[in-house]
Order: sequence, then structure tokens, then C-alpha cells
Amino acid sequence: MFCTKCGAKNSDEAIYCQKCGTALEAEEETRIARKSTSEEPVESEEVRVFSISPTLMFVKLGYVLAALGALVLVAFFSVFLPVVPTWLAVLLGLALFLIPAYYHLRQKMVRYTLTDAKVEIDEGFIFQNSRNIPLRSIQDVSVASTIAQRMLGFGNLVIDNASEDGGKVILKNINTPKKYADALLKQMRLLDK
Repeated sequence: MFCTKCGAKNSDEAIYCQKCGTALEAEEETRIARKSTSEEPVESEEVRVFSISPTLMFVKLGYVLAALGALVLVAFFSVFLPVVPTWLAVLLGLALFLIPAYYHLRQKMVRYTLTDAKVEIDEGFIFQNSRNIPLRSIQDVSVASTIAQRMLGFGNLVIDNASEDGGKVILKNINTPKKYADALLKQMRLLDK
């Protein structure tokens, strides 16, 4: 380190100059700022348009029927088979709720997502299966519903895919499927611009 007053050379650990006694200050280093030269394009995040699951209308109906079945089962055992303990009859009645709970879990494990670039179908709980359909490979979108589905306000969204394996992808039991079909067609039009 050099003294800023007299220019004498001192050790790097010195606090005062050995020649003139001036307090030494640490020298400032010159730093060069360099501009980043990476020319990699920055990928923008995909915008999610919607994310839906199949309707739970039948699952809710299943819970109601399970509750009614449980009441009937407990009443049956208490009137016609009084030798069966009440707690066992109640337990058997509650076991009926396992049926709609299974279907509820199955419905919740399916998710349909539309982004500005693809349709994503996620299925499964333990082993998840995810399928992506680029919007550019979709040829046609249609809504199919039975009379009962139309009366209850839901249906299936049928996507005609132009991939190598081809075929149709069906988004099953969607509430207001026409609304989601229109949103999908709108994204496809935006992609073509």
C-alpha cells in the first residue's frame, strides 16, 4: 500500500505511514461493469385461461342417496333384526358413504387446463398422467351431450387432435361446456394472428 500524502511504500496491514505518519486508508479498487451478452430469448410464462374439473353433480346426488340408504339400513336393522347391535347398524350405514367418496376422489383427480398455448389434461393421484395438446394441433372443437346432460347443464367437450396418434380427446362431464368450447376456439384464433 502506498501513502497518499508522501507516496512511500508501506505494508498492506499498516495503519499509519512509516515515513510521514499519515493515517492510511484502504485503496479503492477499480471495478469494471460488463453488460450481459447472453442472447438467449426469455421465455414468457404461459397464461392460464381456465382450469376445470368434471362436474360433481352426481357425486352430490350419491352422498344424498348414501345418507338415505344409511337411514333405511339402520331402521331396517332396528325393526326387523333387533339382535344386531345398533352401533354395527350405524357403522354399516356409514360404510355406504364410501361409494360416493370413491367417485368424489376420482372426479377430483381429473383437471382440464387451457393455457394460451396448449390444453393440459392431468389425471391420477398416486400415479399422475399428464397429457398436453398444443393448440396448433387441434383441428376441431365440439360439444356433445345427451338429453339428460343437456337438461342438467353439462356435457362433454370433444377435441379433434391432429397429432400422429390422432383421435379425439374428450373432456368429460363439464359444466357449461359451450362456454369452455368458445374460450378454446378464441385462444386458437388468437394463436393464428
